[in-house]
Amino acid sequence: MPEPSTSHRTDSSEGRRAATALPATPEAVVVIDFGSQYSMLIARRVRECRVYCELVPHTATWDDVRALRPRGVVLSGGPASVYDAGAPTIPAWVFEQQLPVLGICYGMHLLAHQLGGTVSPATEREYGSATIAHDAATALFADLPASLPVWMSHGDHVVELPAGFRAVASSDNAPVAAMANDAGIVGIQFHPEVVHTPQGTRIIENFLYRLCGCNGDWTAGNFVVDAVERIRAQVGDGRVICALSGGVDSAVAAALVHRAVGDQLTCIFVDNGLMRRQEPQRVVATFGRHMRMDLVHADAADRFLANLAGIIDPEEKRRVVGETFIRVFEAEADKIGAVDFIVQGTTYPDVIESAPGAGAAVKIKSHHNVGGLPKELTFELVEPLRFLFKDEVRQVGAALGLPDEMVYRQPFPGPGLAIRIIGEVTNERVAVLQAADWIVMDEVKKAGLYYDLWQSFAVLTDTRSVGVMGDYRTYGHVVALRAVNAEDAMTADWARLPYDVLARISSRIVNEVPGVNRVVYDITSKPPGTIEWE
Repeated sequence: MPEPSTSHRTDSSEGRRAATALPATPEAVVVIDFGSQYSMLIARRVRECRVYCELVPHTATWDDVRALRPRGVVLSGGPASVYDAGAPTIPAWVFEQQLPVLGICYGMHLLAHQLGGTVSPATEREYGSATIAHDAATALFADLPASLPVWMSHGDHVVELPAGFRAVASSDNAPVAAMANDAGIVGIQFHPEVVHTPQGTRIIENFLYRLCGCNGDWTAGNFVVDAVERIRAQVGDGRVICALSGGVDSAVAAALVHRAVGDQLTCIFVDNGLMRRQEPQRVVATFGRHMRMDLVHADAADRFLANLAGIIDPEEKRRVVGETFIRVFEAEADKIGAVDFIVQGTTYPDVIESAPGAGAAVKIKSHHNVGGLPKELTFELVEPLRFLFKDEVRQVGAALGLPDEMVYRQPFPGPGLAIRIIGEVTNERVAVLQAADWIVMDEVKKAGLYYDLWQSFAVLTDTRSVGVMGDYRTYGHVVALRAVNAEDAMTADWARLPYDVLARISSRIVNEVPGVNRVVYDITSKPPGTIEWE
């Protein structure tokens, strides 16, 4: 088995260096993103097969991915046609390195086009379920039923195969639903990454195991062992601080670094006054007393609320919360003395959603733990979770022995309740939302639904409504309920909560929370909406 990679990537931001090691693994796959809405989902499916992968733009060079020592390449779908002016193409290194390749939809079209075949517009766009018949002797379809339901989404199709390729699957509307050659290059017209292709994961496994020669040995336990070694190598005898929020990401990052360097780590918990009811007390009890970490509790609630006064714009709220956090954090860090490193619980979706520039995903919103540090800070970044999805972070937390109530805690936004209060953030409005949110959590847990949901929470809207309470006319706040199911928050579907649970939540909020006389339920999925309202 080859030695694992320990190469580092460097952040170009002036004044600090992000010394982020890639998760070590003897086997990895590169997913090249051509702009498909499913690109992140492809990466997730590969990871679910216990093979490490990274999503890179189509502009990535061999030098960009060399450190991964990839065993194969997956080409995503995309909105372009191969004949469009400026349409993205497969980098030359993919063919030069003679790696196994799986082209999905547009990725298949590119393979055909760049290797000498012909791609033409279909008579009509095919979108939805289809059934393919395949050549069972093809490694990609090994041990699968002869007829497979799949999900199609394409406007072009391959009409002439490149030299050396043969058609290995077909459907009623796609004579070439899959193609392959003897060099391990395969293309498929359908999308194996979506749930509408029931055998999709098996197809991806066949590519990874049979064509790329992967063994599927990338596990949470292996990750922990390697991450501890890398953190120790990076930190040495240096002093480390961590911004601890109590959320899953920062908790797991802190526990991982604490296991690596022990008392060299000091965690700073900045209490912004925008957390859930009793959350600060739980953070102090869990990390300070139970885990025996060196923990500083900085109560800065008044400062945050003062700085947020009069601000309505969501991005400005995020900026103000982030800036205030940094200033409080800096002041506490100064009291510690010389510090060399700072831990951040950055995860892969944070990186992707916040990534600007060509070839990257469109920036949806700024994230509090990506690019949030001012340039003048000289701490070196330690980001042990940077390449993990949320469910992988949870697996690492479990492997570290963290309690379930911490590992499987629902995600909570960095700016806290500031972005769940539509409009100005005030003491009174924070108190109203904390009370309503407490009821949501209480009822969801009583119903045994908490761990089944990705997130469930209340939103204090900027709408007032007329009501009648105790024979008196009221003009009160409207609270919105939000509950979603998701795998990693890149996409999410609104949760079909039982009516009796919704009824109890609504009844309790209007009866127990002063000033609220109406409760509504958000049934918007992501996309088109986002999980948070702001």
